[in-house]
Amino acid sequence: MARIVVIGGTGLIGSKVVAKLSAHGHEAIAASPNTGVNSLTGEGVAEALEGADVVVDVSNSPSFAPADVLEFFTTSTRNLLAAEAAAGVGHHVALTIVGTNRPQNIPYFAAKTAQEKLIRESGIDYSLVHATQFFEFVGSIADISTEGDMVTLPGALIQPIAAEDVATAVAQAAAGEPVGDIEIAGPESFGMDEFARRALAFRHDPRTVVRDDMAPYYGAQIEERTLIPVDGARLFSTTLEEWLPLNPARA
Repeated sequence: MARIVVIGGTGLIGSKVVAKLSAHGHEAIAASPNTGVNSLTGEGVAEALEGADVVVDVSNSPSFAPADVLEFFTTSTRNLLAAEAAAGVGHHVALTIVGTNRPQNIPYFAAKTAQEKLIRESGIDYSLVHATQFFEFVGSIADISTEGDMVTLPGALIQPIAAEDVATAVAQAAAGEPVGDIEIAGPESFGMDEFARRALAFRHDPRTVVRDDMAPYYGAQIEERTLIPVDGARLFSTTLEEWLPLNPARA
C-alpha cells in the first residue's frame, strides 16, 4: 500500500480524502498548517514528504483577492514540486476546476491555470482532477450575490457535485496510476440562479433569487457553458435534492 501525503488534509475535501484512503489500507497523512506543514512558506514540507509515494494537493488560498490567490497557488505548488523531486515522489495529484481550459476572466481560475501549468511542466507524473462547483458552495454563492433581500445571479449553467463525491474521485486518483487531466461533475446541470433558488427555497430562506445574465460570478462575467464539463467527464450520482436534507445551512 502507498504512503500518500495530503496537502490541505484537514479541510473539507482533504479530511474526506484521508479517511477514504486510510479505509482502503493506505498510509494517508494529513498535512496542513494545523499539523505544522505550510506549503506556502515551505515550513515542514520536506519532512512531511520523506518516503511519500504520492502527494495530493487539495489546499486552498485563504484569500481570494486576485494577487493573493495567484501567489498562493504558484508559490505553494513550486514548493511542493521541488520537495517532491528531492524526495522521489512518483505521482502528484491536484484538485482543480472545470473551465480553467476555456476562455474566461475569473482571477481564481487564472491562478489555478498557472498551478496546472507548473504541474504539467514539472516532469513528475500527475493527475489533475477538474471538478465542477460543490453543492457546499451554494450558501456563499448566494451570499456574495445578495443586496438587501435580493440575490442576483446569471443563468450560466453549472453542474455541481457533492464534496463527498469529489473526495472519492481524488482518493481514487491518488490510489491509482497517473491519468493526466480528468473532469468530474454531478448528475444534473441548471442555471446558477436556479441552483441558488432551489437551495434557498428548501432552506426556507426568505431572499428572492433574480436572474441577470450580466451579473458577475466572483467578480467576472461568465459564458453559458464555461463551468460545465465536456463530453467524457465522470458523472457522480448525488443530486441536489439528495444532498440538501443532509446539509442544512450553517447557522
